[in-house]
Amino acid sequence: MRAAIATLILLSAGPAAAVPLDERLPACLACHGEKGTSQTPEIPSLGAQMSPYVLIQLYLFREKQRVNEIMNQMTHDFTDADLQTFADAIAKLPAPVAAAGQADAAIMDRGRALVDKYRCNFCHAENLQGRDNVPRIASQREDYLNKTLKEYRSNTRHGYDGSMAEVLEPISEAEIADLAYYIARQP
Repeated sequence: MRAAIATLILLSAGPAAAVPLDERLPACLACHGEKGTSQTPEIPSLGAQMSPYVLIQLYLFREKQRVNEIMNQMTHDFTDADLQTFADAIAKLPAPVAAAGQADAAIMDRGRALVDKYRCNFCHAENLQGRDNVPRIASQREDYLNKTLKEYRSNTRHGYDGSMAEVLEPISEAEIADLAYYIARQP
């Protein structure tokens, strides 16, 4: 599956005219965080995301296989080279800052147990910092994690395979809240 997606990205013919990164990136960072950490509710932090993951997401937005009106519009004229350039630039942003404040120890314990039980640390790496085409989720915005996990569970958000929907199907609202709380506080 990963090889097929990579092949599609490489073979996809995008528009010829490219606008330079330095002219487009500020618009991206206005929502996603200039220093890698989003300050905008329900908008993900992009700092330190894996370049292959970002490349695939940008491709999916460009091709409208992942639907978000703003992102579809922002990427509609990206060339394949633009996709790679942006993916590489985003991967160089600093890692997002973990949620601040004194963490609730009971929620942290429940969240840690859920990460182990549902094997989040298998695909997303032991430290939840992602790898290859699997996103970094450590220090992601808690509200975004809550929203996204619920979307995967209800199958209103589709990944490039069905694994997230399958894993999240049995997870309760309370468990999603505990997972989001815990993951948002991981460095």
